[in-house]
Amino acid sequence: MARRLGRRAFLASGAAVLGGAAALGGRELLDADPEPAAPDSPGRATVAFHGEHQAGVVTPGQAFASFVALDLVDGVDREALVRLMRVWTDDIERLTRGAPGLTDTEPELAAVPAGLTVTVGYGPGVLTAAGREDLRPGWLTPLPAFGVDRLQEAWSGGDLLLQICADDEITVAHAVRVLVKEARTFATVRWVQRGFRNSPGTVTPGTTMRNLMGQVDGTSNPIPGTEDDRLIWIGPEGPAWLHGGTGMVVRRIAMNLDTWDELDRPAREQVIGRRLDNGAPLTGTHEHEEPDLEAMTELKLPVIESFAHIRRARSDDPDHRFLRRSYNYDESPPAGELSNSGLVFVSFQADIDAQFTPIQRRLDQLDLLNQWTTPIGSAVFAVPGGCRPGEYLGQRLLEP
Repeated sequence: MARRLGRRAFLASGAAVLGGAAALGGRELLDADPEPAAPDSPGRATVAFHGEHQAGVVTPGQAFASFVALDLVDGVDREALVRLMRVWTDDIERLTRGAPGLTDTEPELAAVPAGLTVTVGYGPGVLTAAGREDLRPGWLTPLPAFGVDRLQEAWSGGDLLLQICADDEITVAHAVRVLVKEARTFATVRWVQRGFRNSPGTVTPGTTMRNLMGQVDGTSNPIPGTEDDRLIWIGPEGPAWLHGGTGMVVRRIAMNLDTWDELDRPAREQVIGRRLDNGAPLTGTHEHEEPDLEAMTELKLPVIESFAHIRRARSDDPDHRFLRRSYNYDESPPAGELSNSGLVFVSFQADIDAQFTPIQRRLDQLDLLNQWTTPIGSAVFAVPGGCRPGEYLGQRLLEP
């Protein structure tokens, strides 16, 4: 009868086999340490957490993002919000410098910060729960109804928002897991939207993002660090708890890429009013040139048509501008369809009513692009200013 091979004997024989393999030239495979990441590699990059403003607003867009909206559970009050903000602030500071959260059960996943930023936003429900309704800015409310909207509850509203961005998708997923777990006694997840841009090294730094229609997206953004800051950040004219903060709009825009594909390049350029190859207006040669909206063709027709997106998205009022920081999405299509793609449109502005809404009304009235794009989600949040060491996010709102 054959002798049975016990577990101990099997392990011992297996070790011998592995040892022999190493002796025959496999040792470098078994014993080699992983190559450490270069100090300046994208994985080691960090973005400072503390400061006058929260990171993730004027920070150049990272490759991956998750937007997590949460609803407060019944019974959450100001004291509970203080506890949550203290925990989140501590762990966001840790995670963004490449350290694990205080109770992190997967600390190894925190070792690659990859330019991680976490931006926290408050919906109207936070002010109600905190007993601070009197401090709510007038624009912190759902956007007006627009004719092009086909909004779905699955992508709209929310009491709290986490915008989590990094140049590594595992880093984003880990940060989402850590922060959502910590909030489970305070809030439930309402919706999650994930998006992407170009990865580091694939395009020249500063290149304007392209959406999945192939168009540049965000050319005419305000320039942070200039006088345009007044369009982005809330100053003394706003509620004191929002000084250094901003207003945030998140809109999920579905794109009908299947019918968009039916247009030739000249037709696509007419719809947008920009050249596909370099994003220049049809009246210019470079992306950042001002469009000449009075220019006519030899047939006395407008070079940039009245229905073009570039014309409808502009206003004679220089204050009707906002900072766009959007992300593409591309998900599994429903049965019988070829694609389920679009844009997680994100904008930051000091006053949503005064800056964003007027432009959205213009787009709603006459924008040929509306034939291929449909807003299916919408939410508005107030993003408090940043915090100094020893403070927590939202402290100026939540302190008695």
